Amino acid sequence: MKEENIKTVARILLGVGLIGAGIGHLTFARKEFQAQVPDWVPLKKDDTVVYSGIAEIAMGSALVLTNEKYKTTIGKIAASLFVGVFPGNVSQLLNKRSAFGLNSDKKRLLRLFFQPALVYWAIKSTD
Repeated sequence: MKEENIKTVARILLGVGLIGAGIGHLTFARKEFQAQVPDWVPLKKDDTVVYSGIAEIAMGSALVLTNEKYKTTIGKIAASLFVGVFPGNVSQLLNKRSAFGLNSDKKRLLRLFFQPALVYWAIKSTD
């Protein structure tokens, strides 16, 4: 498989994953996502989850549907989204909030290492 085809598949998979996560924010995983909202966020936790879910659906859709002209820009925006939600993952660890099977400090800590991988995935699949 050509490198460009691999990147296209990776970009679309990332986009579909974001759409799925966004749907989870709005429906079946809404309570669990609230565990990741830091206490310092000035909105209600549920509102934050809803707004971030809408953002993830929009970002995922942009990754799936983008054309060649905007692909790199969309990748950078997606990477920024992953950086932006990282404090929520840290908050989940520091506040010992269990969600998504992350019911120990070790699991919550290990999860932090996946966020840079998502940033890399967003950038490499769109460059």
